Amino acid sequence: MGGLFGVASKGDCLFDLFFGTDYHSHLGTRRAGMAVYGENGFDRAIHNIENSPFRTKFDKDMQEMKGYLGIGCISDYEPQPLIVRSHHGTFAITTVGRINNAAEITEQIFQRGNAHFLEMSGGDINPTELTAAIINQKLNLIDGIRYAQELIDGSLSFLILTPKGIYAARDRLGRTPLVIGHKEDAFCVSFEDFAYLNLGYHTERELGPGEVVILTPDGVKTLAAPGKDMKICTFLWVYYGYPSSSYEGLSVEKMRYRSGELMAGRDQMDSSQIDTVAGVPDSGLAAAIGYSNASGVPFSRPFIKYTPTWPRSFMPTIQSKRNLIAKMKLIPVHDLIEGKRLLLIDDSIVRGTQLGETTEFLYQSGAKEVHIRPACPPILFGCKYLNFSRSSSEMDLIARRVIEKLEGGPVTDEVLKEYADPETGRYENMLEEIRKELNFTSLRYNRLDDLIEATGLPREKLCTYCWDGRE
Repeated sequence: MGGLFGVASKGDCLFDLFFGTDYHSHLGTRRAGMAVYGENGFDRAIHNIENSPFRTKFDKDMQEMKGYLGIGCISDYEPQPLIVRSHHGTFAITTVGRINNAAEITEQIFQRGNAHFLEMSGGDINPTELTAAIINQKLNLIDGIRYAQELIDGSLSFLILTPKGIYAARDRLGRTPLVIGHKEDAFCVSFEDFAYLNLGYHTERELGPGEVVILTPDGVKTLAAPGKDMKICTFLWVYYGYPSSSYEGLSVEKMRYRSGELMAGRDQMDSSQIDTVAGVPDSGLAAAIGYSNASGVPFSRPFIKYTPTWPRSFMPTIQSKRNLIAKMKLIPVHDLIEGKRLLLIDDSIVRGTQLGETTEFLYQSGAKEVHIRPACPPILFGCKYLNFSRSSSEMDLIARRVIEKLEGGPVTDEVLKEYADPETGRYENMLEEIRKELNFTSLRYNRLDDLIEATGLPREKLCTYCWDGRE
């Protein structure tokens, strides 16, 4: 995924930029960076954060960098922000999103005379560098920004730091958020709205889909009006969003709580069937509390997440190691496990490896039963719009592997639609196969209609592609 933060201040912006960026650390695990502009021109720092948190890596930079305009990012993939010199002048740029048609765009730019792109260690072109190259195809920045928003297949929200101010552009369909904050003598722009609250900012407004603004220390000016259509990622509320975040006026914590309530109402499990409801920390906790309160079954914490030396950003990129460390972070409380019939709520099941191992460990720790209730529907499609998963193939998804097993091979989109419909026999067969494979006592997913109801937003404003394949 990734997160963005920018500050335009009448004084030095480094303190706000440092902590505002750091508050996005839950959104990425690989790279982070800050770029500033001040009396001495541009300055920038980029560090690898795979093995230590943002604050540790950037503490020295915060002391040394100076500027009244600045942008920062947490990146799950490419090094950024980048500083670019072009016919627009010098600017720094940072992005969040996904470019599906990168190869085609690269070829177009080569044909128009662009000399080269630098390859990253994996052989790919840096998407942020490609975005800058797209913008540079036009005669002015505004036309370039709008061109990039229209040309890119996927999603793109980004910040551009110039000597005049910070240009902020939200994805054309608003798949990711951008919010403006304000305090005396400063404005900020942020992916997460909670990131600036402790810095003294209050929310000015959210940018609309495709909206482009420029921030200066004196104010915010709209340069391109927002569009009418929106497809914000629903998975932000389910998993990625920090509990204190809000998107489109809806807090993550409230949405998760409501999801748990709706699951309990449909599930109708009570104290005659289960002893306790628990959530997998952290993103499963609010849904578990909502389920507990609605069902009357007590909430407990049979797992405690050890956070002092295991923040989420401290995660390797190799999936097998990530699974091991994710397991190591959860410390069992045996008194709350032994002999208990547990109902465990997690945010989702992607590959199934981690939750299967957690369930096995609960049995080994003396649990009598382990009932699993994911807070979102089965994930049937790899995301085309955001890098929310490291999966290289849809066959990494446990639901898709089970479907191919049941069908005896690859399936059509029409068949997948049946598996996405909780009223069909194919859906029930899929759940039973997943339950058996992961050794759950029972398995019921949150339904998509209930998930949408929990957001309170019209379905047409939400992206639900990973669950139902709807564009």
